[in-house]
Amino acid sequence: MFKAYLAVLSYLLIGSSGAALADALHDCARLSGDAAIQACDQAIRQNPRDAVSYANRGVEYRNKGDLDRALADFTKAIAIDPKVAGAYNNRGLVLNDKSDPDRAFADFTKAIEINPKFADAYNNRGLVFESKGDLGSALADYTKAIEVDPKYVRAYTNRGLVLESKGDLDRAIADYDKAIELDPKHLLAYYDRGNAWSKKGDLDRAIADYDKAIAIDPKFAVAYNNRGLVFREKGDIDRALADYSKAIEVDPKHVLAYYNRCWLRATANRDLPLALADCDAAIRLAPSDPGYLGSRGFVYLRQNRLDEAIADYDAALKLDPRMAASLYGRGLAKQKKGDQAGGDADIAAAKAINATIADGFAKYGVN
Repeated sequence: MFKAYLAVLSYLLIGSSGAALADALHDCARLSGDAAIQACDQAIRQNPRDAVSYANRGVEYRNKGDLDRALADFTKAIAIDPKVAGAYNNRGLVLNDKSDPDRAFADFTKAIEINPKFADAYNNRGLVFESKGDLGSALADYTKAIEVDPKYVRAYTNRGLVLESKGDLDRAIADYDKAIELDPKHLLAYYDRGNAWSKKGDLDRAIADYDKAIAIDPKFAVAYNNRGLVFREKGDIDRALADYSKAIEVDPKHVLAYYNRCWLRATANRDLPLALADCDAAIRLAPSDPGYLGSRGFVYLRQNRLDEAIADYDAALKLDPRMAASLYGRGLAKQKKGDQAGGDADIAAAKAINATIADGFAKYGVN
């Protein structure tokens, strides 16, 4: 989100009151936080028709998380001057923050109508298209943003994400490369490129990019988590566990890191009480995730705590009846308890969904 700056005033400033207004306008545009808001208040008191000061104050309110006041200020700026493209763009951002993508889309489109060279508005409208699943239109808007501003780093990373989601990993990586060329400290470009390298199976390049992201921001939890996934893929269990642990240290509510650490310990048949504690933590954070419940069921199965395993598999299957792993695991638990018919039925149902499910369990020494 940007603030508007006045290069010149469209009226004469005479005497001390004019000087005070000039100072307020300057501080409203240049300062940030409460100091900027106070300056904007002063400028608006002296000139209630000052659309720019309303727009600038709206930026500060949004930065503070006061979305209702931000929305009111951008709306007032538009009412005063309906040709201020930036006010439409910024109001669109607030509307998107407030989970109103349709009105946000209309504002971004209006901003583009007023200023067809408004790269931010194309980028922001692209985000709305992407959130709606219209990847083709999102791709077109990100490309237009880059056409208008070839140095627009965020548009390259956003376009790269769309290309990656469409399976075009080489073009996605090219966009991340360009973003890094333009901004060698761009954290997300390294992280996103690491994800793309991982999908291509180039694990060493993926690790190098996650390393770079972590060097830029040592508290970037998702980079530790994803680097852990790559180490797991390489068979380096200790380094994978260390990365999951670091992700949790940085972000104690990182549910995927708890889950991944649980699953790695469970499948390696290693430190099962710790695996159980990790699955417990993941379920506390996301109690309605069938995958986490099924994974805890697997830990219980390995511990021969069959009733608890069946209870977790039951809960997982209630949420997702077609989870082959939970059906198969429940089948094994039932068989171990002597319910051969019930176990056979669950295993057959699991194989009907995933013909190779037994191989997956056998790989982990569970059959």
